[in-house]
Amino acid sequence: MSRKDVEELREASIIRIPPHHYIHVLDQNTNIARVEIGPLTYIRQDNERVLFPPLRMIMVPPRNYCVIANPVACDDNGQVLFDESGQAKLRHADLEIRLTRDPFPLYPGEEIQQDVTPLQIVYPDTALRLQALLDFEGEGGVKRIAGDEWLFEGPGTYIPRKEVTVLETIKATVIRENQAIRLRARKEGVDRGGVRRVTGEEWLVRKVGAYLPGAHEEVMDIVNAFILTDKKALHVRALRAFKDTAGRDRRTGEEWLVTMADREAHIPSVAEEVVDVVNVTTLSSRQYCVVLDPVGPDGKPQLGQKRVVKGERSFFLQPGERLELGIQDVYVLSEEEGLVLRAVEAFNDTDQHEEEEEEEEEEVEERAKRSRRSGILRRPGDRWMLRGPIEYVPPASVEVALKRQAIPLDENEGIYVRDIKTGKVHAVVGHTYMLTQDEELWQKELPAKVEALLASPLDPLGDRGDRGRSSESSPRDKTRVVSYRVPHNAAVQVYDFREKRARVVFGPEMVMLGPDEQFTMLSLSGDKPKRANVIKAICLLLGPDFCTDIITIETADHARLNLQLSYNWHFGVKHPASPADAAALFSVPDFVGDACKAIASRVRGAVASVQFDDFHKNSNRIICSAVFGFDEKLAVRSSIRFSQNNLVISSVDIQSVEPVDQRTRDALQKSVQLAIEITTNSQEAAARHEAERLEQEARGKQERQRITDQAEAERARKELLELEALSAAVESTGAAKAEAQSRVEAARIQVEAARIQGEAAINEAKLKAEAQRIEAEAELERLAKARKQELTYKKEMDNLEVEKQQRLAKIEIERFRQMMESLGRETLMDMARAGPELQVKMLHALGLKSTLITDGSSPINLFTTASGLLGALPGQGQEQGQ
Repeated sequence: MSRKDVEELREASIIRIPPHHYIHVLDQNTNIARVEIGPLTYIRQDNERVLFPPLRMIMVPPRNYCVIANPVACDDNGQVLFDESGQAKLRHADLEIRLTRDPFPLYPGEEIQQDVTPLQIVYPDTALRLQALLDFEGEGGVKRIAGDEWLFEGPGTYIPRKEVTVLETIKATVIRENQAIRLRARKEGVDRGGVRRVTGEEWLVRKVGAYLPGAHEEVMDIVNAFILTDKKALHVRALRAFKDTAGRDRRTGEEWLVTMADREAHIPSVAEEVVDVVNVTTLSSRQYCVVLDPVGPDGKPQLGQKRVVKGERSFFLQPGERLELGIQDVYVLSEEEGLVLRAVEAFNDTDQHEEEEEEEEEEVEERAKRSRRSGILRRPGDRWMLRGPIEYVPPASVEVALKRQAIPLDENEGIYVRDIKTGKVHAVVGHTYMLTQDEELWQKELPAKVEALLASPLDPLGDRGDRGRSSESSPRDKTRVVSYRVPHNAAVQVYDFREKRARVVFGPEMVMLGPDEQFTMLSLSGDKPKRANVIKAICLLLGPDFCTDIITIETADHARLNLQLSYNWHFGVKHPASPADAAALFSVPDFVGDACKAIASRVRGAVASVQFDDFHKNSNRIICSAVFGFDEKLAVRSSIRFSQNNLVISSVDIQSVEPVDQRTRDALQKSVQLAIEITTNSQEAAARHEAERLEQEARGKQERQRITDQAEAERARKELLELEALSAAVESTGAAKAEAQSRVEAARIQVEAARIQGEAAINEAKLKAEAQRIEAEAELERLAKARKQELTYKKEMDNLEVEKQQRLAKIEIERFRQMMESLGRETLMDMARAGPELQVKMLHALGLKSTLITDGSSPINLFTTASGLLGALPGQGQEQGQ
C-alpha cells in the first residue's frame, strides 16, 4: 500500500476493520489513544484521528514466543488496566515474554522487541549456559541472584524469561578409550564429582562417555593417552608437587620413566608434562654400551659415574642418562689383532673382564676381595696390551686407546718402529709384527729430490734417455722401510749418520735403509754442451755407456770450430770390489762433467798447434792422440783412465765439425761446393762423350735397317697390286649378277605387295559393312526400347492423373454434400430469400412505392433495383463478385 493510499485511509470517515485486525485511534481533544479491534466498521469522529491503517494482530503459534517492550499492566484475570483518563497502563522499561495465546493487539506504547521466534530445543548431551540479569526466584523455589550462572540441560524445550539471558550453547565432549578431557574452573565451586574446585584449578576427567561441563567449567583440551609398548616408554616431568596414579609423591621438577610395566596407556595429568618418548635400547650378544650418569637403586642419578651394559639385553634410558658413544660392537679380536688399553681410574685388573650389574652386595664384596688378592693394580694413565683371540668389553674404568693389527711383512718389506718411552727407532724387516702398547710407527723423512727419484716409475738403466719426462706417482708410505732395487751393473751408496760410515751396494740388489741411513744422491752434468746439475740419480751406472759433448776449439790460423764428440766410458772395477775401490766410485761427485772438461782441455791444446787444413785432413788422428796420448812405442793408446774414480774412456767419436766464424763457414762451404762442381762437370763430360758414341752407333744401325725395310716394302707393294687387279675383276662380275638378282626380287616383292594390299582392302570393306550393320541394329533396338518405356511411363502417368481427378471429385462431392447437410434445407432457402427480402425492406423504409428510371436501351433487372438505388454494401458486393 502506497503512502498516498495510507493517508487517504487514515482520513476516511468510515474504516472497516477486518477480523483479527486493529487500529489506534487518537482523541485529539484528550490526546489519548485507544485500540479498536475488528471485526468492526468504525465511524471516525471529527476530533479523532486514525494513527495507521488496520494491522493484523500478533499471532504466536504453539512452541513460539515473542518479546514485548513496555507491556500493558494486567490484573489477576489477565484484563488490561486503565487509568482515570481511559489510557492503558504501561510497565515502562520492562519486558514481557508472551507464549502461545489468542491473537492480541499492541496497545499504544507497546513495542515488539523480538518477533515471533520458535522456542529453543535443547537436545541430549547439550545444555544452555544461562545468566541471571535480575534477582528472581525460579522453579522449585530456587533463588537466583543477578550474575548467577547455571545450565539448562537437555533434552527439553527452553522457555525464556526476561530475567535470564542465554550466554552460549554447550555440547558434551565425548571421551573415548585412552582419552581424557582437561577442565579448568572459571569460578570457585563443586564439580560434577562433588570435588571442591578453586578458580583456575585444572583437572582431568577420564570416565569414558559424554561429559557435559558445568556452568563454571571450561574444556581446555582433549588429552590422548600415550600407548606404551615394550619398545617405547614415556619421559615425564612433574610441574608441581602431587601424587601420581600409583600413589607416589612427586616433587616439582622430578623426572621419571613410565613404561609398559607400569601401565599400557598413560594419560599425563595436569601436574606433569611429557618430555620425550624414549625408544628402547636393544643390544645384541655382540654389542655393549656405556651409560653416563646412571640412575642408582634409589632412583637418583649418580653424576660422573659410568655403567657398562652388555648384550644380549633391552632397556630404557632413565631420565638424565645418556650413552657415551652410542651402541658399540664388542671387540672381537683375532690372533693378529690387539687392543691398547688405558686406565682412567685405579682398579684391580683380573682375568675376568665382566661387570655384573644386578648382583647382591655380598657377591660384589666377595669378588672385590678376590680381585684385590689375584688381580693387577692399574693406576690412572697405565697402558697395556690385550692380544687376541678374545672377545672383550672394556669396563667403565678402562678406555680403548688404539686397536692394533699385525702388519704382515715380506722378507723385503719392513716398518720403522719407535719406542714412545725411550724414543729409539728401529726397523722391523721380514716378519709379521704387531706394535706393543709402548710403540708407534715412525715416519722417515727423505729429501724431496730423493722422494721424487724413489717414486719415479722410470727404470734407471732402461729409461736413462728419458730423464726429462715427468710422471705422476702415488705418495710413499713413510712408515714403511725405504727400499730401492739397484739394477744390474750399477752401484748405490748409503750413508749411516749414526755410525758415521758409508756402504756401497752393487746390483742387482735390494737396498733397505735403516732409520739413520740416507742415499747419496748424484748430481751429474748433462745436455750438449754439458751443464752442471742436470741429471739427478741415486744409482751410479758402471757402464759401458757413452756421453756426448760439444766443445769449441781454435786452430793455429785462428779458425774457430765446434766439435761434437762422443766418448765411450765405463768404470774399471772388478767384482767383488774392495771397499776402497767401491768408495772411490763416489769420490768424484760429477764424474761426467770432470771427464768432459779434462778431455776438452786436451783437445783444445792439441788443435791450437795445427793449421785448419791439417786439422781438416787429420782431425781423427789429432784428437785421438790428444785424448789418449802415446805409449813408450809412440803409438796412440787405446784408452785413458782417471785414477780418482777408475773411470775409463775407451774411444772418442767425432760426430760433427762446424766452424764458429760465419766467414770461415762460408769459405769452407764454397770450397766444398767447388770441389763438388768440378767432380760433377768431369762426370758430365764423360757421360756426354759416351752418349755421343752410342748415338752414332744407333744411327748406323737405323740407316741399314731403313734400306732393308724399303726393299721389303717394294716386294709387298708388287703383291698388293696383283691382288687389287684380281679383286677388281671379281668385284665387277659380282656387281652385275647382284644387280640382276635384285631387280627380279624387287618385281616379285611389288606383285606380292599389291596382292596383300588388295586382300586387306576387301577385308576392311567387309569389316566396315559388318560394323555398320551392328551399329544400325543396336540403334534400332535402343529406339524401340526407348519408345516402349516412354509409352509405359505416359500410360502410368495418365492412369495416376485420372485416379487423382476421380479422388478429388469424390472429395469435392463429399465436401459439398456434407456442407449442404450441415447447413440444412431451411437455411439454404433462407439464404436464397435473404437478399431480395432485404432489398424490399429497404425500399419500404425509403417510402418508395414504384419508381423506374431507364434510358430505354438497357434491360432492366428488377432484382437489383434496390441495389442500384441505394448501393450495395462493399462486403456484399465482394461476395457477389466471388
